[in-house]
Amino acid sequence: MKREIKFSLVFRDMWQSAGKYVPRVDQLVKVAPAIVEMGCFARVETNGGGFEQVNLLFGENPNKAVRAWTKPFHEAGIQTHMLDRALNGLRMSPVPADVRKLFYKVKKAQGTDIARTFCGLNDVRNIIPSIGYAHDAGMISQCSLCITHSPVHTVDYYVDMARQLIEAGADEICIKDMAGIGRPVTLGKIVAGIKEIKPDIPVQYHSHAGPGFNMASILAVCDAGCDYIDVGMEPLSWGTGHADLLSVQAMLKDAGYQVPDINMEAYMKVRSLIQEFMDDFLGLYISPRNRLMNSLLIAPGLPGGMMGSLMADLETNLESINKYKAKRNLPFMTQDQLLIKLFNEVAYVWPRVGYPPLVTPFSQYVKNLAMMNVIAMEKGKERWGMIADDIWDMILGKAGKLPGELAPEIVEKAEREGRKFFTGNPQENYPDCLDKYRKMMKDNKWDTGEDDEELFEYAMHPAQYEAYKSGKAKADFLEDVEKRKAEKENTPAADDAKPKTLTVQVEGQSYRVTVAYGDIDLPASATDKVVMGDGEPVPAPLEGKFFLTKNTQETPRKVGDKVKKGDLLGYIEAMKTYNAICSDRDGTITAICVNSGDSVSEDDVLMRIA
Repeated sequence: MKREIKFSLVFRDMWQSAGKYVPRVDQLVKVAPAIVEMGCFARVETNGGGFEQVNLLFGENPNKAVRAWTKPFHEAGIQTHMLDRALNGLRMSPVPADVRKLFYKVKKAQGTDIARTFCGLNDVRNIIPSIGYAHDAGMISQCSLCITHSPVHTVDYYVDMARQLIEAGADEICIKDMAGIGRPVTLGKIVAGIKEIKPDIPVQYHSHAGPGFNMASILAVCDAGCDYIDVGMEPLSWGTGHADLLSVQAMLKDAGYQVPDINMEAYMKVRSLIQEFMDDFLGLYISPRNRLMNSLLIAPGLPGGMMGSLMADLETNLESINKYKAKRNLPFMTQDQLLIKLFNEVAYVWPRVGYPPLVTPFSQYVKNLAMMNVIAMEKGKERWGMIADDIWDMILGKAGKLPGELAPEIVEKAEREGRKFFTGNPQENYPDCLDKYRKMMKDNKWDTGEDDEELFEYAMHPAQYEAYKSGKAKADFLEDVEKRKAEKENTPAADDAKPKTLTVQVEGQSYRVTVAYGDIDLPASATDKVVMGDGEPVPAPLEGKFFLTKNTQETPRKVGDKVKKGDLLGYIEAMKTYNAICSDRDGTITAICVNSGDSVSEDDVLMRIA
């Protein structure tokens, strides 16, 4: 009999690889005892990555969710682990060092045992501080190698990276095959190389099923010495998710490994609860395509964890493209055509921006850049017209060192726009900020929470936390759920016909205006007060959510501000990146036509400038 292989249920990633949201805390607490009862898991992924931001988006306190969700596993002696994005913490953009330090103390206090840390650029300078932060908090530091397939990502590249992390004090190594495009033989060589460096270091393999390699890869890494395997389970296994527990157990058992037995009665209970949660609301955010295997994913190498949101993005962008085509009597594009164009453009863009590993957030950056290029070219414009600030930070080196070289056309564009390349330690670009957030919470009369967990949440996710505290996040979420249910049932949403009242400011004076679909009768007193600002419109260049600022360091624009051509006006958040909207003329802002946080369509008027 061969050695023992242990299983980890990646419950968080199961959901986020399928769709947009994870279950509410009441649902998590309901399913936890049945997962324990299955008796086959040494570990469960309970939080991390986008988990807490998602809680905020539907108006739930993520700190309470993590405490309640980890508790049953601790009581059963099952380790809990979370996903940490190193320099980016739990979000898409870099985080100051003092917030990163607090992050680990909070998560340990809330019941998380293991921090699985990865850098989307595989820059060990971003990972190594997290090893110390984890140890200071009493956590196990598991450091990740983000696997991708390119001319620069060789076996020697990964084994050397593992050596640096082990020498820096990593307790474990994770082979993070986030797109499932790691080739089985290569992965086996990487694991064998790690075990040669330190035979007793635990190695955990994480892979997505989409391209079709991962069952062979699981067998290859186990033969090379892997200790833990991440698995999913029906109805959220395979597709853009993970290999199914039952299949992995049967395969490894046949290969002679010691694997745990599965309580099938409890398995069916968990399976039934997952389906119940999908039927409640989570299924509204899961594309049927994400349940399919697709070898087309081999070429673009996009990760399974991102594919859940990709299909929703495609729907929005396809609508934008076809609106343009409709105005010009051009043939409409299908979703399949857009998907193929996107995959082809990813293959074009990826090497030209230095082969960043296609993992969060850089997979989104590459995909978004490719999507913007496709949209631009479909509308008769050139590539590279819109590059979000966060993407520029990646290109310029502010987030870490790119594995490959930038294409001359990208370097020339940066120099033409006066952008400076950075070669120092990325953390230097993001000064400490906890004191500022502590003061803001005090001014707002907000409690910093047990173990400063609310302070941490605010500093990690400022815009989402404010939307959560105001109730806007929950209201927007419930409205979106009703809209999706109505669309599913092919009936008009109940709220569509209701007038919506907005407050707009013109030259420092506030006015309340009513917006409705169709004709409504407004009292004369209301229509008399509506004053339109003069000037040229500033149209939205894409669909998304409009924000006047993306962080508290920025001062929002207001009516009456004088601006020059090229000055920042605000942002549209689309596909998880903030796209800067700049003035195309000198002048004065005479009207701000949408509220910060409002959803906008392409060509909606954001402001007027005279």
